[in-house]
Amino acid sequence: MPQVLSFLQTILVMGIVLGFMILIHEFGHYAAAKFFKVRVEVFSIGFGKRLLGFRKGETDYRISALPLGGYVKMSGENPMDERTIAIAGPFMNILLAFDLWTGVFMVHFEYPAVFDGPAIIGWVLPNTPASTAGIQKGDQIVRVEDIENPTWEQVSYKEALSANQPLKVGIKRNGVVSEVSLVPKPAGRNQMGDVGWVPKEPSFTATLIEAGMPAEKAGLKAGDQILTINGQEIPATEVLLEMLSRTKDQPLEIVALRNGQKLTFTVQPRLAPSKPTGEMRYRIGLASAPTKVVHLPFTEAVRRSALECKKNSLLILELLQKMVQRKVSIRQVDGPIGIGSAVGTAAREKGWTPLLFVSAIISLNLGVFNLLPIPILDGGVILLLFIESLLQKDISLRIKERIYQAAFVFLVVFAVTVIYNDIIKQLPGTQ
Repeated sequence: MPQVLSFLQTILVMGIVLGFMILIHEFGHYAAAKFFKVRVEVFSIGFGKRLLGFRKGETDYRISALPLGGYVKMSGENPMDERTIAIAGPFMNILLAFDLWTGVFMVHFEYPAVFDGPAIIGWVLPNTPASTAGIQKGDQIVRVEDIENPTWEQVSYKEALSANQPLKVGIKRNGVVSEVSLVPKPAGRNQMGDVGWVPKEPSFTATLIEAGMPAEKAGLKAGDQILTINGQEIPATEVLLEMLSRTKDQPLEIVALRNGQKLTFTVQPRLAPSKPTGEMRYRIGLASAPTKVVHLPFTEAVRRSALECKKNSLLILELLQKMVQRKVSIRQVDGPIGIGSAVGTAAREKGWTPLLFVSAIISLNLGVFNLLPIPILDGGVILLLFIESLLQKDISLRIKERIYQAAFVFLVVFAVTVIYNDIIKQLPGTQ
């Protein structure tokens, strides 16, 4: 029953979020059309058959049967104004993302603590590209591709988008910098690149103790600093997972520090679904993910929001470029199921800011995707209008119809492929 309620909550929240994104997008077209005195015949959320709505003045405001977007139907446009009208929708989505991020940065922005400071390696997992290349604990990443002195956030993005592709990094050890080329392995349901290194954290502190799992039953609590497990230092959750893959159901002796006092616990691992993949693994229900929280003043929040928009836009374009070059898997693109999972997870977190942050990412993706020339969405319309302005004549209606038909087929095939991959990624044991 709790799983059913969680699923229904995810569907409801996703519907509200995506519906609002579409509403904002179409309002951009609508407002631009009104500004240029263009008659708007239909303002629709969704496509296909009209379900309900109302008419006011010259416009029919409606909700239609297929919830796959929306449209504004106009008549009598001035060709010189069409580009502005076409760009207004994506602009509103990008503006919404900017506003949401500004608000989050001002109110409550929580992020991994390792993102601050230099990218120092805390551990190297065995039998990984990093261990094969001789990278060691304590090494510092001073360059990744063209980024000098990167943060762990920048390293993780480059690593994720380089599955099965050479990744050039500069490694500093004892004051000496050496060049290393790594080939990250595709890992997880989204086939993100992984080289097998773990960021250095100040300490391995339990930030999450799952209810009903062995760690809780043994008496461990959130806030406990884990000193050793079976006599071994554990610098990060990934190292604990690697240990459990070897020790399986053997009891673990955990030494922890609580309020200045050393405590020893015996924990019996058990097979349980891992999160978020659902793969059955030996687990104890303990994780360490130290975070920091900031509340920025307005001007700093605006600057940070602009940088966030720029960073994520470039990441989207880099991902699409590598997909076209067949350097990354289409499994790295989330469809409705993946988006719904992200929205549902954010909605279940404490406070509103996680959901607003995810909504900003979705809105920015929608805005950038609509500006692309392929398929023929807003960006495609702008491109056709630009070509017509260069030719100083209209493209024939027959050619336009064929372009739109081909673009529609492309969009349907792409959507089906993404949804299919979404379904495949949800199957148990999918990696």
